[in-house]
Amino acid sequence: MRRRSLLLAAVPAALVTLAGCGDDKSGTSRASASPSSSVSAAPPPKIVDGPVPAITAGTKFGEKPAVAKGPGDPSKNLAVKTVIAGGGPTVAENDFIRADYLGQIWSTGKVFDNSYDRKRPLVMQLAQGSIIDGWRYALAGRKAGSRVEIAVPPTWGYGTSGNAQAGIKGTDTLVFVIDLIDVFNSKSSAKGRPVAQSGAALPAVGTNTDGAAPKIKVPKADPPRKLVSAYVLEGDGAEVKADQTILCQFEGVVWDSGRTFQQTYGSGRLSQFSLQQMEQVVKGLSQGVTGKKVGSRVLVVVPPDLGYGDTPPSGGAIKKGSTLVFSVDILAAM
Repeated sequence: MRRRSLLLAAVPAALVTLAGCGDDKSGTSRASASPSSSVSAAPPPKIVDGPVPAITAGTKFGEKPAVAKGPGDPSKNLAVKTVIAGGGPTVAENDFIRADYLGQIWSTGKVFDNSYDRKRPLVMQLAQGSIIDGWRYALAGRKAGSRVEIAVPPTWGYGTSGNAQAGIKGTDTLVFVIDLIDVFNSKSSAKGRPVAQSGAALPAVGTNTDGAAPKIKVPKADPPRKLVSAYVLEGDGAEVKADQTILCQFEGVVWDSGRTFQQTYGSGRLSQFSLQQMEQVVKGLSQGVTGKKVGSRVLVVVPPDLGYGDTPPSGGAIKKGSTLVFSVDILAAM
């Protein structure tokens, strides 16, 4: 069977959505409801500064909060309060955010979901159709490093149908406490420390961190026969696991010709792919990224038997027996 083209891995940033909940290995929040959108967009809300319930414990950024029940009746508008003001980049429409959050029902205080127990923050795009409008409108203009509390009426939440699996009725106002950890867009780069590269036998990859494509210089030599995976910039995040999905910038070139066959840099795109799914497309790329730290730029050289072998995508720069060279900026993983 012909392997699928890598082109399936990169899509326009305005269309990418990463799943919010993932596997719940802790046994908590099994009936969860990540803030992914399942209803059509409503007109923009009026944003007010309250009321919102009190945070009674876990008051520091990154701590799992405890939140009181809503005080009386909620606003019919979108209530937004910056509890802790961060100093990082400002979030804009269509950016990706990485955030921890807790969500509960205003009237009962029942927690229907939280990412803190899973220890895998949400990675999702702040775009219409990807995330509930309450998050879209509340977080645009906030800065990374901020804790934001919001009260979302049904119109800008899950609509009149609610979310039965999570016990949310169509009349429920929802309360979220959101710790905005980071923000990414098509100008993002890995920010790790440069690592000495391995000499003339392997491609040299640029170490710029300005969001532009790093230069990849392929040597005029025979390619290695085994998979190569090496840091260009080493980040300080957690190591990527084989069951995770990554958000990244990348460029792929063919060793023999030096031709770029695909890249996200400069295209207004980011790429997201499941490493388990990529294992079925370009096995060497999946294996080369697994175990590397989030925040890193990684050189991956994929020999034919771990790439497309004798069945390359038709009509492109990749030929039978091509060795592939990738530069991958691992921006986030979940």
